[in-house]
Amino acid sequence: MKDAPSAKKLLYWFDPRYRGMASWGFILNRITGLGLLLYLVLHLIVLSQLTQGAQAYDSFVTLMKSPIFITGELLVIAAGIIHGLNGIRIGMNSFGIAVRYQFIMLVIVALASGVGIIFFASRMLGGA
Repeated sequence: MKDAPSAKKLLYWFDPRYRGMASWGFILNRITGLGLLLYLVLHLIVLSQLTQGAQAYDSFVTLMKSPIFITGELLVIAAGIIHGLNGIRIGMNSFGIAVRYQFIMLVIVALASGVGIIFFASRMLGGA
């Protein structure tokens, strides 16, 4: 049973130690993907509550305007940007494009993600 699933093997899937920089990008994509999946499930659960009428909708809108939910939305946007841009990098790597430049591409993904996140944060938190 050498290939049997175990908790240790699952944790290794997310462990960046003793790996190259490109592996950090793969691990980041796994984490953001799981975060987006969790958001999708929670989103569907919350939206199903809206079938309870107008009062449920009004309380939902009030809840979504609270700072904690706006921050949560920003985290979802950040995860989406990071996951999408890093996914393009991983796809290019899978097709053998620019494999030698993994570190540079990861830095470009990080910088572009940072710019996108700052743009959305200024719009969402700045009230513009």
